[in-house]
Amino acid sequence: MTIELIYQYIFGGAVLAFLCVIASVLSRRIGAPLLLVFLLLGMLAGEDGFGGITFDDFSLAFLYGNLALAIIIFDGGLGTRKDTFRVSLKPALSLATLGVFATAAITGFAAHWILNLSWQEGLLIGAIVGSTDAAAVFGLLRTAGLELKERTSATLEIESGSNDPMAIFLTITMVQILQISDSGASLGWTVVQELLSQIGLGLAIGLAGGYLLTLLLKTLRLTPSLYPLLTLAGGLSIFGGTTVLDGSGFLAIFITGVMIGNTPLPFSNDVRRFHDGMAWLSQIGMFLMLGLLITPSNLIPFILPGLAIAFVLIFIARPIAVWLSLLPFHFPWREQVFIGWCGLRGAVPIILALFPSLAGLEHTQTYFELVFFVVLISLILQGWTIAPIAKWLQIELPPSNKEPKHQHLTLMHDNDKELLIYSVVAESRAAGLAAKNLPMKEGSQFLGIIRHGILVENKEEQTLKDDDQVVILSSTSAKTGLARVFAASTPSPSPNTSYFFGEFSLQPDAKLADIAQAYGFDPDPNVGDISVAQFIVKHFHGKPVIGDNVRIGPVKLIVQSLEGDRILSVGLKLLPQK
Repeated sequence: MTIELIYQYIFGGAVLAFLCVIASVLSRRIGAPLLLVFLLLGMLAGEDGFGGITFDDFSLAFLYGNLALAIIIFDGGLGTRKDTFRVSLKPALSLATLGVFATAAITGFAAHWILNLSWQEGLLIGAIVGSTDAAAVFGLLRTAGLELKERTSATLEIESGSNDPMAIFLTITMVQILQISDSGASLGWTVVQELLSQIGLGLAIGLAGGYLLTLLLKTLRLTPSLYPLLTLAGGLSIFGGTTVLDGSGFLAIFITGVMIGNTPLPFSNDVRRFHDGMAWLSQIGMFLMLGLLITPSNLIPFILPGLAIAFVLIFIARPIAVWLSLLPFHFPWREQVFIGWCGLRGAVPIILALFPSLAGLEHTQTYFELVFFVVLISLILQGWTIAPIAKWLQIELPPSNKEPKHQHLTLMHDNDKELLIYSVVAESRAAGLAAKNLPMKEGSQFLGIIRHGILVENKEEQTLKDDDQVVILSSTSAKTGLARVFAASTPSPSPNTSYFFGEFSLQPDAKLADIAQAYGFDPDPNVGDISVAQFIVKHFHGKPVIGDNVRIGPVKLIVQSLEGDRILSVGLKLLPQK
């Protein structure tokens, strides 16, 4: 390779990345999945497109694809709040194991029948497309601007970040079965060993590595710009080490990301911003590369069988798998339908489709191109319709008050304490509030007010004014209460908010019998004399989330706000009489 050719590659790669970033603006306007745009740009730059670039190095694609996926899943872990585990951990793990197995089995037998392959080859295809893709799910949920019920969004994110071990295990197992069937060897202990090593080692090394890396970030004194690099290098070391030991590197790096993201650390904002940018760069590079790897003209023979398999996967296998996996957790049917529809396939199945080629099996080009076509259909059909489906199923929440913008600095020797500086805005509860009435929990301290660039004297006697800067030494647990005070809020609810949460607000301890008497209906005698909060908690099996609602007589009760599992307020919506 000449120096001139190397520079041409650098220029071409930079131009493609630049176009991907610019295309993100267009994709938002037309509602197209951004990952699909990256994939199509790669195809246009390939040998059948305008760029004419020939790229068919499966080994290099496998290497870069794994590296990019590890970075994307790590970033997803960093953004996963431990509070979401309250309602979503067990159902997400059920989807990540039983759900993947059921999806792979149903799709595999369909591929066996549609393509007239052996049952082993059919199940290999099912295993490859069995898992949802973290890059697709994380990217689409965040760029679509959807605010979903916590139960739904957290389940999808945790599932997509943790279901790769089962898909990898099933894919490797089916590859080994095909190899052994040719060689006549016995499969025996290999299958069980593979499952134990993938999930067991991934879990153990992820927890141990996450703890050690978090400890390093707490204790080492580095230049601020090196903290994000230490985090990235440490996460990838855990990923690589786990994979070398035949464990699931993806599970390990996801757990590491969750542990770091939920630990107060110096320069944590810098770490998250850096990894968010790295995740985007990884998505752009990976989908461009996968687009280059495919030759569109080779997909023509796979259109009909690919459509048939995609139909089974999207409309039969995934919904049945979701129903089976969530059966013990009493998910509302609307949320089950949406979770079923959000089973997007993306880079993971395409990367897994390279396994047969690396193992030296027959029909590898068939596996790769068929899986690519199924992923393309998934991104077009499911990715393009996530927002409309969420609105149709009524599981999208109205826009809420976001956490107020503020500056913060984590204390070096006490990582549970932060120095916070909030700006007072006229639309917040803080405006006009006496400084002494700020909600200071134990361990928090009000330090002062900066007004027009000057520290105000007699801070306790002051009333907060618009544009004041309020300095607070806060514990991590106190930030939620402070955010409610300093967040901007509209004087009256928007029409969408009023429509969703109802015309009236009730105290959570209001008696259901009193509501029934006021609105002229008889409550269920089995309910007894309980409060509306107790009734809702019982209906949702102790795990309510904001937006949960239950109809009783001519009214609907909606959860408006929560603190942990405790309901703080309930909306009441009058339903039209039939």
